[in-house]
Parts: sequence; structure tokens; C-alpha cells
Amino acid sequence: THGVNSTGSCSWKIYVKSGVVTWETQQTDYPRTRPGMPNHEPRGCSRGASYSWYLYSASRIKYPLVRGRLVKAWREARKTLAPVEAWATIVGSPETANSYKSGRGRGGFVRATWEEACEIIAAANVHTIKTWGPDRVVGFSPIPAMSMVSYASGARYLSLIGGTLLSFYDWYCDLPPSSPQTWGEQTDVPESADWYNSAYIIAWGSNVP
Repeated sequence: THGVNSTGSCSWKIYVKSGVVTWETQQTDYPRTRPGMPNHEPRGCSRGASYSWYLYSASRIKYPLVRGRLVKAWREARKTLAPVEAWATIVGSPETANSYKSGRGRGGFVRATWEEACEIIAAANVHTIKTWGPDRVVGFSPIPAMSMVSYASGARYLSLIGGTLLSFYDWYCDLPPSSPQTWGEQTDVPESADWYNSAYIIAWGSNVP
């Protein structure tokens, strides 16, 4: 499946020729819900069907990109300090912290090594936990479409350290936030096979560009 922002986690057949993905079709290996229910195969949206093209897109990011000013400050601090101490020095200096935070929305990203990116993330997490507590570390994994990597590095990791796990209501901008505010609970993506059990269906929403 596609573990990138897919809330359906639909299964796909991937066709490969000479080592290159040529196309995808919906997998039809889902179990039947019950004998009296029509078959709801196949599952999968047009976005998923075209996802393989992303593999070969010129815009696909294949290595870490970090804001240039932050990388410069990090490399300088790491010459003499351990990772956590280096991060504490960076965020503890108003001038240094402002130098890269003020650049948000302006680009300025440079290529970093995987070791540097992982070290910065780990150091920032440890420093935040030691300084303000684990609940100040906030993150999100696609729900419920969690690949094992997405789940382990997201929801599982945050749960183990005592961090705060956001829901897809906090993350996606196409969900009705008024639903939990009004009824006290979130709406969710229902299984379309259950539509056949309904006597009355209300399609409530909007198509705002």
C-alpha cells in the first residue's frame, strides 16, 4: 500500500517491467464482510493509482534537506559539543535561533547527510524532553494507513516516550473540525460496504476549491 497520507491504506498490485513500475491496479484480496452483502471490491482511489509516477518524479526528495542557517550552526556547534549540548546551545541563543526560524517560508534549504538529520532530530527530542517534558514532543502518523515504518517512527515512538500524538483532524485540512466540537466525537471514514445496511443516507459536505 501507499503509506504516505493515505487514510484508506488500500492494497495495490504493482506491475514492474525491467525494474520499472509501469502501472498499478486495485488489489482484490479483501475478505467478504458477510454473505448477504454485495462485494465491495475493488478499493483504491485515482491518487493511489497514479502514485507510482511519484517514484520517478523530478520533484521527489531523496535525501534530507535542512535550512542552511541551521545546518551551519549545527556543524559549528558539533565541532566541540555532543549532540544534545550542541542543540541546547543553538536554541539557547536568541540570535542563532532567530537566524533560522525567521527564514520560514523563504526556502534556503541545503542538502544534509542522513546522519546529521537523524542526530538533529534526536538531539532536539532529548533536549525538549529534559527541558519541558515529553508531552511537548508532538507528531503525527497517517491514520489508519500506517506502514510498519510509519507506525514505528511515528505513533509507536511517541507513545513510548510519552509524546503527544495528533489525530488526522489536527493534521489534514479536509475534515470537519466542527463535528467533535458539536457532538464530542470525530467523524471517521466508514466502510462503504455498510451503506447497504442503511435505510437513509445523508451526503453532507462541500466542494470548496
